[in-house]
Amino acid sequence: MKLSKLLERVDYCCLQGSVDVEVKNVINDSRKVEEGSLFFCIRGAVTDGHKYVPDVVAKGAKVLIVEEPVEAPQDVTVVQVEDTRYAMALISAAYFDYPAEEMRIIGITGTKGKTTTTYMVKSILESAGYKVGLIGTIEIVIGDEAIPAEHTTPESYTIQEYFRRMADAGCQIVVMEVSSQGLMLHRTAGIPFEIGIFTNIEPDHIGPAEHASFEDYIECKSRLFRQCRLGIVNADDAHLEAILKGHTCEVESFGLSKDADIHAENLQLVSRPGYLGIAYHAVCRDTGKWQETKPAKPLSRSGVADYEVSSDTDFDVEIDIPGKFSVYNSLTAIAICRHFRVAVDDIQKALKTAKVKGRVEMVKVSDEFTLMIDYAHNAMALESLLTTLREYHPHRLVCLFGCGGNRSKLRRYEMGEVSGRLADLTIITSDNPRYEKPEDIIADIITGMEKTDGKYVKITDRKEAIAYAIHHGEPGDIIVLAGKGHEDYQEIEGKHYPMDERVLIREILSESPV
Repeated sequence: MKLSKLLERVDYCCLQGSVDVEVKNVINDSRKVEEGSLFFCIRGAVTDGHKYVPDVVAKGAKVLIVEEPVEAPQDVTVVQVEDTRYAMALISAAYFDYPAEEMRIIGITGTKGKTTTTYMVKSILESAGYKVGLIGTIEIVIGDEAIPAEHTTPESYTIQEYFRRMADAGCQIVVMEVSSQGLMLHRTAGIPFEIGIFTNIEPDHIGPAEHASFEDYIECKSRLFRQCRLGIVNADDAHLEAILKGHTCEVESFGLSKDADIHAENLQLVSRPGYLGIAYHAVCRDTGKWQETKPAKPLSRSGVADYEVSSDTDFDVEIDIPGKFSVYNSLTAIAICRHFRVAVDDIQKALKTAKVKGRVEMVKVSDEFTLMIDYAHNAMALESLLTTLREYHPHRLVCLFGCGGNRSKLRRYEMGEVSGRLADLTIITSDNPRYEKPEDIIADIITGMEKTDGKYVKITDRKEAIAYAIHHGEPGDIIVLAGKGHEDYQEIEGKHYPMDERVLIREILSESPV
């Protein structure tokens, strides 16, 4: 592909060489450069890509995208841009021939709820006959292929590569999680989001390697609403005004407030042994935007091409996931899907069956008590989860968790204190110890626990800890296995060892049934 084609949406200055040169591939990893490559000199937290110029030129790189002048042979084209990460996003889109423009892209941002909401949306849209791709924290889904995710929002080149594969596979819609890091590092730059979603925001990801302040975190999240056609936002969030500052999109809202365009009424907890859920009545107000948001590639399944949903409607919803946060997540999904001519029956059925691996995931082990797996791996998430489960008035609330090694000790103290305060029994065990001794991590958790009157036991081996929780379960208990969620490994001294809690549970039950 000609360099001039790759640069057609980029502001640049050609310092030397010609933009008529042919480019074989585009690369930001110096180890992967080959003859004819375009190489991005990215400034990272650890290293600066500009220093690899001699190496990549020696390997055959013919184009360098830089932020500052560099020394290179005369047969190498050097293009200067203001921000190489931003340029990489636009060049990657051009390299894959703008696949996002062949589909409708839905981006979901927020501190909590992104993962669950993406799966709810995917479930609803697929139930209505659409072919949907997904990019998120757990996996990337392209047709029948599921690819484990390394980042919530991948690097821009990788996103565009996935988009191209999704478009070629016949995907009509893509629903993706959009992290604050992804927005800050321009991984999503140039993506024409059809709909942008704001779930909620709380202080998180603040630190030297992430965001300098809560204000910076909010500002990064807000960028999505200067990059989408329609913004659908949580009307109840205290920081909504800051999120919408400078927005350029149309706006709709969801929430529990009656002022929201879509809101929930008559919330009711649903509980029986082995099952927790919530039911409510959804009220949808006419916003004048019920139709598809643009007449792009036909999306309707056969026989539904002219189907219209009433613009002002209400209906009952039940979700097999407990808690008020599930109401918000499902309202978000409803708000999105009403723009794609989805029938109310399809919405109701899909929400009733939507499941997310490792997110309040019920695992049936007994007719007398409830056990679930959840990814809550910091104090904020654990407190939200345990507070929600307390509302179901369990006989006992039992929380099993550990903390990751080579991470902040403060997280361990905080999680210990949260579980000690909210759980009736805490089972402290190992998570991903990495290069630390599990016993040392457990000792730090106990430091937090002992600030409370909470009862606890410590069982270092996670399988033994889970077996203890199951075999000591009492009628009416809710047992939470927290921290691992969708993960199917345990990281010890740099290696990943297979460990899926679902497999462990099956082994435990086969060895000694409840």
